[in-house]
Amino acid sequence: MSPAFPAWLHLVSIIAVGSGFVCATTIALDEVRRPQRMWIMNLVWLLTALFGSVLWLAIYYRWGRTPADPDADQGDVSFPVMVAKGSSHCGAGCTLGDIIIEWAVFAFPAIAVWFGWQSWFEDKIFAIWIPDFLLAFLIGVVFQYFTIKPMRDLSVGGGIWAAVKADTASISSWQIGMYGVMALIQFVWFKRAFGGTAEVNTPEFWFAMQLAMLGGFVTSYPVNWMLIRIGWKEKM
Repeated sequence: MSPAFPAWLHLVSIIAVGSGFVCATTIALDEVRRPQRMWIMNLVWLLTALFGSVLWLAIYYRWGRTPADPDADQGDVSFPVMVAKGSSHCGAGCTLGDIIIEWAVFAFPAIAVWFGWQSWFEDKIFAIWIPDFLLAFLIGVVFQYFTIKPMRDLSVGGGIWAAVKADTASISSWQIGMYGVMALIQFVWFKRAFGGTAEVNTPEFWFAMQLAMLGGFVTSYPVNWMLIRIGWKEKM
């Protein structure tokens, strides 16, 4: 049975999700005129705005936007901001992976069965988290590869290994925070208060996912701080 979400939560969810799309679109249009020096960052800023909304839009305009003169220096960036950008880079892969998997399972529920729904897991959500993590990790490594390889002028094999080293702990820490917040919202809030969990085709689900992604940012931030300090991830 579908939960009976109150009208106020439905409206808040629509506004929050819509705001994410507007902010992502704003960044995408701006990047057409001012493309990022590292092309993969065009995707990173767009994807992170989907969950970070106006906060990430502000971060983009303050620290991420390419100057009008492409040869101009972007100025000094503090280490905490570098870490935030590195964490966002990780979160972009998680965001894209989760969007793809959530809609794929909605369209083809058999995918959840392949990953243990109705055998290992009674609730489909837990089964979905397995391919969620796998695809998020794969995309995250690909994103990291196209960042770290050109910056260090590595071979293909060296770039792949460096990307795996850089993103294994980063992606894992992000997904832990994201899953934790999502579980609290779905099972502690939605299920208890409204009689069920939100489905992927509802704005309430994607509002919850926005909050969960912010949780992932929080848990991945100290990990990215350490990875950048020891030189496994590049300063951005």
